[in-house]
Amino acid sequence: MKPASSIAVPVFMLAFLSSAAWSQPASDAKTPYPAMAPLQQYLMPDQAAEIALARSAAPESIARDAEVLVLREHGYETAVHGSNGFVCLVERGCTAPLDNPDFWNPRLRGPLCLNAAAARTYLPITLMKTKLVLDGKSPAAMSHAIESALDTKQLPPLEPGAMCYMLSKQQYLGDEGKNWHPHLMFFVPQAAAKDSDWGANLSSSPILASDDPQDRLIIFMIPVQNWSDGTPGPPAMH
Repeated sequence: MKPASSIAVPVFMLAFLSSAAWSQPASDAKTPYPAMAPLQQYLMPDQAAEIALARSAAPESIARDAEVLVLREHGYETAVHGSNGFVCLVERGCTAPLDNPDFWNPRLRGPLCLNAAAARTYLPITLMKTKLVLDGKSPAAMSHAIESALDTKQLPPLEPGAMCYMLSKQQYLGDEGKNWHPHLMFFVPQAAAKDSDWGANLSSSPILASDDPQDRLIIFMIPVQNWSDGTPGPPAMH
């Protein structure tokens, strides 16, 4: 697996999408967000706006019947009950490694819509990490809690076919890349695949891969042509 820095996609993007090993906060004075901002800056006071943003991650034919989660002071809560097995939500930067420059960026918004397999087996990781951050846990405590939960199966193993849509034109994945590209993501256990199985990270391949040792998975990303509203995305990457 090639390191994230060698992949032709912004490093901050990969770090946000995959939660690699937790580490100590960056002490560099140039770090734009060295500490957590006031909690209210991460929350969206208009629940209807957060629901709409979450649903914009997928085509309307999928998102209209999906469950929708919104972030509140103590974690995510169900705002809309769904009927098709999909779950849409807006991730914040705290799902990235703690030393990522955008970890504490209060502007970061990552709408995604998970299919049923990912909702059952990938979503619990996001929910746990977010709650640990909101509970004020230390980096060491967070890292230990995630690893322990994986070891004891408190966090379930990934199911085959776990994937999500990230097609929101309003996504904000960091100060450098803004909304990047509309794309799909597939979550695969490290033990079950490697990037060469997918032809990922190769010249002219449309598939990108990010190895996530902390969460024991590989995220395969496939940029697509259009945003969820049907308008064209940026030109294809080369």
